[in-house]
Amino acid sequence: MNKKTIKDVDVKGKKCLVRVDLNVPMKNGVITDENRINGALPTIRYLMEHGAKVVLCSHLGRPYNIFNDKIKKIKPEDEGLSREELVAKTLKKCSLRPVAARLNELLGGKVTFAEDVIGADAKAKVAAMKEGEVVLLENLRFHEEETKNDENFCRALAEFCDIYVNDAFGTAHRAHASTAGIAQYGLCEAAVAGFLIEKELEIMGGALENPVRPFVAILGGAKVSDKIGVITNLLEKVDTLIVGGAMAYTFFKAKGYEVGTSLCELDKVELAKELTEKAEAKGVRFLLPIDTVVATSFPDPIDGEIAVETVPSNAIPADKMGLDIGEKTQALYADAVKNAKTVIWNGPMGVFENPTLAKGTIAVAKALAETSATTIIGGGDSAAAVKQLGFADKMTHISTGGGASLEFLEGLELPGVACLDNK
Repeated sequence: MNKKTIKDVDVKGKKCLVRVDLNVPMKNGVITDENRINGALPTIRYLMEHGAKVVLCSHLGRPYNIFNDKIKKIKPEDEGLSREELVAKTLKKCSLRPVAARLNELLGGKVTFAEDVIGADAKAKVAAMKEGEVVLLENLRFHEEETKNDENFCRALAEFCDIYVNDAFGTAHRAHASTAGIAQYGLCEAAVAGFLIEKELEIMGGALENPVRPFVAILGGAKVSDKIGVITNLLEKVDTLIVGGAMAYTFFKAKGYEVGTSLCELDKVELAKELTEKAEAKGVRFLLPIDTVVATSFPDPIDGEIAVETVPSNAIPADKMGLDIGEKTQALYADAVKNAKTVIWNGPMGVFENPTLAKGTIAVAKALAETSATTIIGGGDSAAAVKQLGFADKMTHISTGGGASLEFLEGLELPGVACLDNK
């Protein structure tokens, strides 16, 4: 990794503005999953132990109700609320206050919560900080200027910043004020990576740039269009490319197969043909499901009981929908990763939220858990599936970024990484 990290700068006595990802799930003000908090702790503790004044900033949720005059997504329980009541409810629901309380417990009572982001309370609390103490600012996205990368907002944030630290890989693909703007506008002495971003770049970057071979990539999920860039980039690097999930049906269509009522992007069929031909020309082994689990319709509710049957992939009935890979495909894919040395997986093999349709995803997760390869899970649904299915501790690395991981796998430059100082 050619970017500087917190270990490359002297942080003692410095105000370090740290962009972390504390966008944790909450129910009735109670945090239901602390993974992102735990992921941020090594960087925070290092800075505290080395005498920094640590100013944390993060977003939480999507508090769009504050800005939108025409609010698009009114939930049934919010019908009839005035705009003021809706804004107040949003502010309470999206406040980082519960996160500050939990951080304070984890960090020895040294965390203070600022009631605003760049207002009087934040300024007073940052000014009063001693070395080794932490202030968590309120939700960045309570300011519309955050996502617009507004220069004045960047300058206001930069008042809390001698050294800028980005440790939020999950938002590194966004050119927001807190992820890129402060460094882009040159508003700090140094801009460096925290330990979480360092790990992402070293493990995923290492796999893409200098993989131990055989190198296998497994791509699932709904749409080919979401993964065009990833497939194109990986075809230049991998020995085997495995496709599952609903995007397989677009490739089936390209082969002339009946896909029934399966999700299929008809406008991407020609592209699917081209990608298959490109793989063949490059000598990349390109695997598609050989059998498919079908049903008469998508499960409703998503985790409800559903009657299924397994058919050859070239014989999907016209009135049926493909929803998972079959047992023969599970065995084929497991065999393909058995002798791999590096495996990257992004996207589930089927509707993994449903117990009946999770078998393909479970089989792939199990195969990765049993291989001796370096196994990298590229965030998003595949990361959620691995955790939900109990295989997380068997993987080498589970990325903390969904969209960021995809763009990284695509070979795109991430604004939140590009803005950091080079070594």
